[in-house]
Amino acid sequence: MYQQLRPEDVAKVRRLAEIRQRNNDTSWMLCEYLNNHPCFITKELMDSVNSGGVLSEETVYFALLTGLCGLDTESNERDRQLANDYFRPAVKKLHIKSYVENPYYRNIRIPEVKCGDWELKYDKYSPYEAFIYNDLIVEPDFKEIPRVGFFNEEFRFPVVLEHDHEWMAIKPNEIETMQPAVDAVEGKVVTFGLGLGYFSYMASLKAKVQSITIVERNNEVIQHFKRYILPQFQYREKVEIISFDAFEYAEKQMPGKDFDYAFVDLWHDASDGLEMYLKMKKVEYFCPRTKFFYWIEDSLLSGLRWQIFDVVTKNARSYNEISNYLSAPFLRKLAATIH
Repeated sequence: MYQQLRPEDVAKVRRLAEIRQRNNDTSWMLCEYLNNHPCFITKELMDSVNSGGVLSEETVYFALLTGLCGLDTESNERDRQLANDYFRPAVKKLHIKSYVENPYYRNIRIPEVKCGDWELKYDKYSPYEAFIYNDLIVEPDFKEIPRVGFFNEEFRFPVVLEHDHEWMAIKPNEIETMQPAVDAVEGKVVTFGLGLGYFSYMASLKAKVQSITIVERNNEVIQHFKRYILPQFQYREKVEIISFDAFEYAEKQMPGKDFDYAFVDLWHDASDGLEMYLKMKKVEYFCPRTKFFYWIEDSLLSGLRWQIFDVVTKNARSYNEISNYLSAPFLRKLAATIH
């Protein structure tokens, strides 16, 4: 194996393989904690560890989280490296003010109603509850760092439930991960996936945005949105909602519409998004004037990156070639060609 590589490149590739394993180990540890024990850290626990208030809350939280995820940072060198390389940059204390002053939070009120299988309501994060608050940090050496946030007080957010399961919510993660697309769009915009209308609302506030076409196939979702949320949009005249399958619309209706920007948000998270992402990437060829943005694209590209890793490392002739193949720009191009 690696017969085409120089010895120094072989060492770098082996380091890459170890980074892939560390990425996976960190991801699984945090998934286990977030899915099963997100509220284990409490104010009482924080205070008991930091009774004199000498340490910052982020420092205390980091120490508690690493221990609760099973890392032995005292006697295990690999665990200590995982803690410092992944957990330390992952943990961030968030401030409620920066979110409650968001225009959507200030101006849109979600009624607490139940209609058939659907329910609109407010949910909450408890003080010090852990959650993912943004997309992955991908470092130059391909370390992939999840971003774990917490508030030190209760935080309420709007949510839509389908059959009592969360279908969509406006949490810090949605706000942060949609911001690059919100910042970029102008002119004629199309968005795939309606949700609670966060992206559409934020885009509609921009003077440079002329129109927003929302493509959503679920008519119940559309009706609830039109009844409870759209009337609260200051610039609802910019918004058009089309009941259509996203991929069918993108393939058959979108070419020729001359959209300037497209935002695609069709998946619940990275675990169910890669296939749909790859399918939509092919449409870009037919819409050369449209700039596409994809929700949590870095997480989706991570899935693709490590799928091709073994093939790439087996056939490449240098580490630089491998590094190029694993980079986000190359993966975006590759994604448009996969059948």
